[in-house]
Amino acid sequence: MDISVVIPLLNEEESLQELHDWIAKVMQSNRYLYEIIFIDDGSTDTSWNVIEKLSKENKEVKGIRFQKNFGKSQALDAGFGVAKGEVVITMDADLQDNPEEIPELYDLIVKDDFDLISGWKKKRYDNVITKNIPSKLFNAAARKTSGLKLHDFNCGLKAYKNEVIKTVKVSGEMHRYIPVLAKNEGYTKIGEKVVKHQARKYGETKFGMNRFINGFLDLITISFLSKFGKRPMHFFGLWGTLMFLFGTTLAFYVGVIKLYKLYNGMKTILVTDNPWFYIALTSMILGTLLFLAGFIGELVIKSNNNEKHYSIKEKVNF
Repeated sequence: MDISVVIPLLNEEESLQELHDWIAKVMQSNRYLYEIIFIDDGSTDTSWNVIEKLSKENKEVKGIRFQKNFGKSQALDAGFGVAKGEVVITMDADLQDNPEEIPELYDLIVKDDFDLISGWKKKRYDNVITKNIPSKLFNAAARKTSGLKLHDFNCGLKAYKNEVIKTVKVSGEMHRYIPVLAKNEGYTKIGEKVVKHQARKYGETKFGMNRFINGFLDLITISFLSKFGKRPMHFFGLWGTLMFLFGTTLAFYVGVIKLYKLYNGMKTILVTDNPWFYIALTSMILGTLLFLAGFIGELVIKSNNNEKHYSIKEKVNF
């Protein structure tokens, strides 16, 4: 199979038929062997009914329905798990991503041997205040933190080698950072392509301003995990040891000064009345806790829990 198109969605009943027809037209005109995998992330409208109808009429259409809304990352992970195409294309279901981009994305992966191509919506049709400006700030922070020179980390239109999506584990809200996750797994040939962005035709966006707050928090998480995710003791153990040594040294200093003054008959105060004693004690406690955090982190990694954080209600055409 040439291409798998993975499409996560939530309450997009109005756009699904049009999106399918558009994708099918592009695929058939280029004579691709393809599949379209719709992942219904707990829709409350008739989206699943539309997917079932499309799957009965077209063997290329497959569907996964979640028990409830688990999030875009979980939907992508479910789609990635079953995708069979040599190249995997992801796009949103709201018709803002243009299927006409698929042939060029496919060629960049197959002919130019890229591991991953990320779309760049250079000209956007979103609200400037609520989406465009926050998006620019978010992408600037992501570039600085990750070292990847991409302009639009959050663009839903991306293309991957199949082996990339089978290697990368997408969870939480990490779908924004799949290029970073791929880079951390050793896939360094990551490119970018300017893609057409279209104004939303039906319904309203499912994402508010909180996605950027969550995005920045996830950026901090992934930045830490990329450096210390497989060796937490190197971070927590180092800082825990330094803080414990600082506290121990300070406590020793407080004790020596106390004994020196007593020996020489000088006026002195109780150790417990000395503020440096409590600074030393706090440092030793924090150092111990940080060291334990690193040790527990190592145990968690070794246990390597691969549990899926979503449940599937039903599938069609699998």
